[in-house]
Amino acid sequence: MKGIQKSPTEESLYLEYSHQAEGSIFPLHTSVALFLLSYCDCKVFNVYLVFSEENTDTSLLREALSQDVDVQFISRQALPPIVQNCCLPAVVEQPDVFCRAGLAVVLRHIIQKCYEAEPSRKEILGLLGFKKTCLKACAEVSQWTRLCELTIPLAVENFLQGTFDQPPAIPEEILQLERKLSEPVRVHNDDKLRRQKLKQQKTAGVEPSSGKGKAKGKAGAQQPPKELAGSSKSLELKVAFSKLTVKDAAAANREPSHIRKAKASDLPPLEHVFAEGLYFTLADIVLLPSVHHFLIVICKKFSEKLEQFPLLTSWYQRIQEVPKVKPAASKCGIHFLNLPELLNSESKAHMNSDEVTAAEEQNGPLFTGGPRPTMTKLMETGIEAIFSPHPCPSWTLDWNSLPAAVSPKEGKMSTDRALRKQQQLNNLVYVVLNQAKPGDRIVDFCSGGGHVGIVLAHMLPSCQVTLIENKELSLIRAKKRSDELGLSNIWFIQANMEYFTGMFNIGVALHACGVATDMVIQHCIQIRASFITCPCCYGFIQNTSKFSFPKSEKFKRTLSYKEHMILCRFADQTAVQLPPQRRLIGKQCMCLVDMDRATAAEEQGYSVQVISMEPESCSPKNNMIVGVPI
Repeated sequence: MKGIQKSPTEESLYLEYSHQAEGSIFPLHTSVALFLLSYCDCKVFNVYLVFSEENTDTSLLREALSQDVDVQFISRQALPPIVQNCCLPAVVEQPDVFCRAGLAVVLRHIIQKCYEAEPSRKEILGLLGFKKTCLKACAEVSQWTRLCELTIPLAVENFLQGTFDQPPAIPEEILQLERKLSEPVRVHNDDKLRRQKLKQQKTAGVEPSSGKGKAKGKAGAQQPPKELAGSSKSLELKVAFSKLTVKDAAAANREPSHIRKAKASDLPPLEHVFAEGLYFTLADIVLLPSVHHFLIVICKKFSEKLEQFPLLTSWYQRIQEVPKVKPAASKCGIHFLNLPELLNSESKAHMNSDEVTAAEEQNGPLFTGGPRPTMTKLMETGIEAIFSPHPCPSWTLDWNSLPAAVSPKEGKMSTDRALRKQQQLNNLVYVVLNQAKPGDRIVDFCSGGGHVGIVLAHMLPSCQVTLIENKELSLIRAKKRSDELGLSNIWFIQANMEYFTGMFNIGVALHACGVATDMVIQHCIQIRASFITCPCCYGFIQNTSKFSFPKSEKFKRTLSYKEHMILCRFADQTAVQLPPQRRLIGKQCMCLVDMDRATAAEEQGYSVQVISMEPESCSPKNNMIVGVPI
């Protein structure tokens, strides 16, 4: 497959192939992508299935796929180099220097390109949801994106590998989805729709169900509503399937006085029609293959367990009513099951008390008091906010001699802000220039518009620089600047950083927000690369599925999670408009939070320094953590 000829306007979509089962292609990520391509009737990509082994037999695969699904086959060794550094699925633009990787990013891009090719097909753009935000937030920060994109497909794939000699344990992620479907729907016109529903219920003589207490997801969350399960006359179904707007309905019939004056707490909640609420979106397309294969096993071997998933099975049946879904799914080997009519089960989806307690403990009460007791506690154990000396505080790039496109002024910012950005770059670039060797690979994580990466690619032509950023428009701006400079040693990857799997020598990140800084450091530690990070948004730090705070054993022996969060909260209080003494305390808290990060890296075999940028006025967030593997 080497030497494939592509025109400059073509893009190539690479999908992983592992095996085939029940007429569908695995991994599930690939089934999802093929389903979306089929649903959108998308012909704008060259689609390749990527095999791990050269001698894979493709004849059975050809039989499984509809003739309308045009795919080619390629070995992993023949992939473009930039794709070999990423998890699949991935989309690459000619000339193979701009890559989009990861399921959510790739699917959103497919939708955008299909809509650009056929602007009359508004239903395609509608898949991106309200304000085009469906699955836009990266999995590192969005539990919903993580559930749809990562944990449910992985959990179902693991579930399918079971022997099923006895009833299996249901994946927690499937139970989580069932609970999610039981939560009241939140939409931008929530109040108006709920008043319409109240009017509908009173007209029909149905006792209105108050929305009080529904949002917490505790025991007693609703069963699959009868009006949704069997009637096409419910307000939710009307809105979902006919796109009936509140404005249209209100114009025809003004709500009666008693409906308009009803308290918000007395309005009935809106029930889920689809995964994200009332409308069919990308989330439904992502979930369908996983739920379908899960239900195949349940129906064949353990049909009695179906009653545990009244909302999920209702969703599965309802999604088949969406125009074009059935034929699109069939082309990808997904043939819908005829589920038995479920009894009116008393088992309700809910969060058990242990989970509620754990969630409340995690969130905890609002933090009270200042940071001084916590700082004193650390001092008593010999931990003080002390910075390492700056290696060269007066060093600066000769910005006037550099091409205009290298300067952050090209990033559409004010003169004052551009000057501060140059000062920030002086600090990071100096450290990198003193560490980099010819042939090194340097990764600019959370690169934004490429201020760091473009300077490094220009200053280090013998090094390969990769920009990784989740926001498409930022990377497009960065590539435009790179093209103006004629840089040939730079790659652009739109992806969550965990989808980048390439080897590198130095990782940098300027103002990676919250735990993103910790993700960068950990990514570097995993492959023993040096790191230079400038943290930001300390107030957003919190325990995640990957990190718990404090991070280091040294700090854990002294501080609790809540005490560490007090430091993080006050570390954000360094803005120039605050009183000097308050800014000083904020700076000390920043230092202590970053010392915990540094100590955690030292415990994993690194030499680490926490340095204050020069001049400190370059940014309220002016710490720099520099780590080198020992």
